[in-house]
Amino acid sequence: MSEYRLEMKGVVKTFPGVKALDHAQLQLKPGHVHALMGENGAGKSTLMKCMFGIYKMDEGEIYYEGEKVNITDPLDALSKGIAMVHQELQPVPARSVAENIYLGRYPTKKFGPFTVVDHEKMYEDTAALLKRVRMNFDPKQKLGELSVSQMQSVEIAKAVSANCKVLILDEPTSSLTSNEVEALFRIIEDLKKEGVSIVYISHKMDEILRISDEVTIMRDGQYIGTWDCKGLTTDFIITKMVGRELTNLYPVRENKPSDEVVLKVENFTSIHPRSFRNCSFELHKGEILGVAGLVGAQRTELMEGVFGIRAHTEGKVTYKGQEIQIHRPADAIKKGIALLTEDRRATGIMGVLSVADNISISSLDHYLKGGIMLDNKAIVDLVQENKEKMAIKVPSPKTAIRSLSGGNQQKVLIARWLANNPDVLILDEPTRGIDVGAKYEIYCIIAELARQGKSIIMISSEMGELIGMSDRIMVMCNGRVTGFVEKQDATQEKIMALATQFSAMEEAI
Repeated sequence: MSEYRLEMKGVVKTFPGVKALDHAQLQLKPGHVHALMGENGAGKSTLMKCMFGIYKMDEGEIYYEGEKVNITDPLDALSKGIAMVHQELQPVPARSVAENIYLGRYPTKKFGPFTVVDHEKMYEDTAALLKRVRMNFDPKQKLGELSVSQMQSVEIAKAVSANCKVLILDEPTSSLTSNEVEALFRIIEDLKKEGVSIVYISHKMDEILRISDEVTIMRDGQYIGTWDCKGLTTDFIITKMVGRELTNLYPVRENKPSDEVVLKVENFTSIHPRSFRNCSFELHKGEILGVAGLVGAQRTELMEGVFGIRAHTEGKVTYKGQEIQIHRPADAIKKGIALLTEDRRATGIMGVLSVADNISISSLDHYLKGGIMLDNKAIVDLVQENKEKMAIKVPSPKTAIRSLSGGNQQKVLIARWLANNPDVLILDEPTRGIDVGAKYEIYCIIAELARQGKSIIMISSEMGELIGMSDRIMVMCNGRVTGFVEKQDATQEKIMALATQFSAMEEAI
């Protein structure tokens, strides 16, 4: 019997204009957590989709329990005991937790000549499953009523329900709170004891070094090597991932925030009583203003309110010394304010369109001939300029954006907004789900924009990122601004103290 639960050998996968996998390989041991790491576009998710039957390999072999197998589709993979939790969730919000878990494989019973879904058994089995994975959800609750992090937890429960022997977790903690991460790690430890082989894809070094037994690193679709986690360092992993040493995680910044206030928000309050309230802040020319806070602090909601996505009952916005009325995003865009949203897939990219279309779509009014016809040459020039400026790795501007890595998709979205030449950029979690190399590139873009005099608001859940990139940090807790921390005084302890300032008071209410 093979010492490996599953082996992938010589895997090749080519897409039009891109060789995503070039003789990649992977070996999984029973009861081990195997971290799969690499920059965005390294081929990690593609390799896993080949294992799960979403993609068909051009070349290569898969051995499962010592026998060569051909995995035709995801249902075939599930039947063999291989399950996958995707980074991009595909929930059915209108159905219950139980229905989502057993989607496509409902327990059935005979009712005369008819076969019907056995709802009673489904809810009983779901309740037992949720108890097993330590999740306190009502099986009959609509999935759409849960938060994104809770939906992700349900997806993990769904994978466990298949009694899998191989579990693929693709960026499983990207939307989880710290408590939920700890709960996930407990589930992983339980599965390890049961002999389940786990593939763990993540860019979070602390998680990898804590939870993994082995690490396999990929670069440009190729297998670089596999190492035992004991004794590995973050610097070693980064060097192997990017093929070079990153001496600094953050670029040297040359921006000098001026005294000129570009954006002033006063007493901003949401129409929803549990959202942002009485929020006030200033943004200076050439400043990077970080926004910190725990999950539920209403950071995103506040900035969406300023941008005109969410309604407010009171408060005013002053832009370049003049009070302005922003009722919808179009008003903000016309004034020179841009918002890069948190959820790249849902509210950022237009997956069916090309890279060129995604870059130009918000600035088409600037590229009209005679006010009625698009100037295609000018659009092509715009796309080419941004492709070079942003170092977007794409075979052709006509390539569908959905085929790009997360880091390159994010660069396209930044390029889209820069095409409008805004003076204020609100960046909501700009590096979420992006590898360390692509993060550095985006940090360089942000630093250069600030040097040019652009004003940046950057929401981030990564403390190091906020401290490393911000000139000032605004901290929020439970919908309120609790304080500001200057760059030179910024520590994790000070930020956390402000981020939890209202917790006790809120609990007492």
